[in-house]
Amino acid sequence: MNTPSSSTITFIGGGNMASAILGGLLNQGQSAGSLQVIEPWDEQRARLLQQFPGIHVVPQAGPGLRPSALVVWAVKPQTFKEAALASAPHLGTALHLSVAAGITSESIATWLGTQRIVRAMPNTPALVGLGMTGLFARTGATADDRAQVETVIKTTGDLVWVDAEAQLDAVTALSGSGPAYVFYFLEAMRDAGARMGLTPEIAYRLALGTFVGASTLAQRSDDPPQVLRERVTSKGGTTYAALTSMESAGVKAKFEEALFAAQKRAEELGREFG
Repeated sequence: MNTPSSSTITFIGGGNMASAILGGLLNQGQSAGSLQVIEPWDEQRARLLQQFPGIHVVPQAGPGLRPSALVVWAVKPQTFKEAALASAPHLGTALHLSVAAGITSESIATWLGTQRIVRAMPNTPALVGLGMTGLFARTGATADDRAQVETVIKTTGDLVWVDAEAQLDAVTALSGSGPAYVFYFLEAMRDAGARMGLTPEIAYRLALGTFVGASTLAQRSDDPPQVLRERVTSKGGTTYAALTSMESAGVKAKFEEALFAAQKRAEELGREFG
């Protein structure tokens, strides 16, 4: 992977996702002095300065902002427009990378007056360097722009590019919201284990280790998930009993419905705040 540039990178918003990228960049050799963050909340600015000594943190955009090669938009969808209109006059001709859910690149282009825009849908495992991010580039973003974005995003984990922006809604439903589904099943396994007589701590450790192990096995295997599942499932055995119960209850179908609900909500966010 290329070493991150020493050129200034500006973050609009300093929450969890911005912190994940900041940490990834610093770990990969980006200098703290080349990173600046616009964060209006006093408490959050203090936390950022404590967590990342040497970065430049300001409460609002202004003439004093350093010229930026890249601007990372890490604001909530409902505040994006206001932040964009306030910041645009001070951001020059930078490349823009948005990690805000739902806000379309067309809206961003209108607010910022540029076509050099890449939209990203990351997820929270980026906080530990194991994120999964979906990316879409507008035609105004060059091959060099895409390479620059890849260098930044790869500091937080893996990535995929999609050809159509609408596909980012599906990325949101699968991987963007996906960690919450894993945590949901971890909760269920912990609680069921406790009801079976294990301590919650032991049950959770077993569940967590199973998710990590099974995911790693799937990652290293060339076989599709159904083949891996079949290898664990003996006719009439314990796994068979569990999967038969889930099929009877329509768990897979309901889970797919849930993913479509997430995709629909991602589409709605674009309409509501775009």
